[in-house]
Amino acid sequence: MKILIIGTGYVGAITGTCFAEMGYKVTCLDKDQNRIDNLLQGIIPMYEPGLEEMLKRNLKAGRLDFTTEIIASIAHADICFIAVDTPMSADGAADTSQVENVAHMLGENLDHSCIVVTKSTVPVGTTYKIDNIIHKALQKRKLNIICDVVSNPEFLKEGNAVADFMKPDRIVIGASSKQAIDIMKELYAPFMLNHNRLLVMDVISAELAKYAANAMLATRISFMNQMAALCEKMGANINDIRHVLGSDERIGHHFLYPGVGYGGSCLPKDVKALIHQGQQQNCDLSVLRAVDQANQDQKRIMRQKLLAYFGENRGLKGKTIGILGLAFKPNTDDMREASSLTLINELIADGANVRLFDPIAMPKAKKLLPALSNIHWCEDEYEAAQNVDALVLMTEWKQFRLLDFSLLLQQMRGKAFFDGRNQYQPDEMHRKGFDYFGIGCSLLTQRKDCKTLYLYAP
Repeated sequence: MKILIIGTGYVGAITGTCFAEMGYKVTCLDKDQNRIDNLLQGIIPMYEPGLEEMLKRNLKAGRLDFTTEIIASIAHADICFIAVDTPMSADGAADTSQVENVAHMLGENLDHSCIVVTKSTVPVGTTYKIDNIIHKALQKRKLNIICDVVSNPEFLKEGNAVADFMKPDRIVIGASSKQAIDIMKELYAPFMLNHNRLLVMDVISAELAKYAANAMLATRISFMNQMAALCEKMGANINDIRHVLGSDERIGHHFLYPGVGYGGSCLPKDVKALIHQGQQQNCDLSVLRAVDQANQDQKRIMRQKLLAYFGENRGLKGKTIGILGLAFKPNTDDMREASSLTLINELIADGANVRLFDPIAMPKAKKLLPALSNIHWCEDEYEAAQNVDALVLMTEWKQFRLLDFSLLLQQMRGKAFFDGRNQYQPDEMHRKGFDYFGIGCSLLTQRKDCKTLYLYAP
């Protein structure tokens, strides 16, 4: 079975590499010659643990190839995966123009029966649109070939995508053709030797399932962030509440961690796209509108905490703030919708100086932030702490878990530490000499000797 992956971005590169790892012959097609040249040398366009080594291994074995040649790559493909971007438009809708361009390309070049699979995250009904585009083009060319179009959404977590693909917790197939379903079952059989994780359904349900999954995760995050805000006002501890919620088997422990707002390529875009699809159907998804707004508010929470600490009147002008972690989550260099960008831009507008460090995402962050004299790029976390009035943890990289806090405090001018991911124990941080502030714990619950309920007072 020969596989063609169209699009070599995040989803395409991982999908192609993982299929090759399982032993399939895979060709990845992209119009970007520079990207293809890099991939052929084993240079990937993103950071994802384990991907580079796997890609190089399969290139060497001859199971994986990258090309810009349209006709040659389509000629012998048994299954064509569409894995191009569907970026967010100004109105929040998913832009499917690249997907539709691929459908036209397939319709104009296919000369044999095959399965076309939509891997890109697309609005409900797009798979039918792809089917219509391809078959109109085939009819125009007077070709009578079988070309079933299937929905097969991806459920990859950035930072764990290779493991997610190789050992999936579910594989969703949306199709109406028994032949297409049987071929997809055969394709994924090597990934399900221990347990059948294939969920077969209609195309519309498969497309909507991807959005529903991400919307549910976003809802849990925004709910916990709002509960954290209430905890801070009332003197409760969100970590205790999280344990209570997680012990309920109907809720579970996953995605109950408060923080500085969700980001990345999926959750923000998919929530907005689902809201837009609801509006088109005259269905007001009010819960998701609230989820989205809560997340936008949460991204500004760190500036509010800094202002409360230093004093609204004095403000942040002239202050130096060190920021640890820039990527939207650990184990990725993805800066899309990263909360750190919101904070940095706010601090710059306030007249503050910022010292920045991230183990992986610095190159991409530099492309997104202006070259200003008050933005300082640092080699490590300790350089980021030099002469700062406060440190802010924005991304919970593992290397930040066991910092030399004595050295950090020596480097700093002030002693405030703002933990946007609740990585540290408040009592321990206070014993080490920091004014410590997490998410969802009032000053009263963080400092046992506090006699007032005023929050974030220095």
